[in-house]
Amino acid sequence: MVALRRGKNRRVASAVAALLTPAGVISFFLALWRAAADLNWTNSFAIPSGLFSHWQVWLGAAALLQTCAHLLNRYGRGGDAAAS
Repeated sequence: MVALRRGKNRRVASAVAALLTPAGVISFFLALWRAAADLNWTNSFAIPSGLFSHWQVWLGAAALLQTCAHLLNRYGRGGDAAAS
């Protein structure tokens, strides 16, 4: 069980946050790629139709992933906002 050892949840939160940050960056660049494809600055986007063919979805996903990573990092540090 995860909650039995003190501090283990914080380490898991930090590890997950470390994985969410690159996922957020990738989502942001997919949003940029889709927007550039809409402006005919690049070739066609990899996903031509459906929910994930819109740049707004990718930008929202990037914001959500970065927010979750920030909150998990804050929890992993013990809630201390001034820690560096």
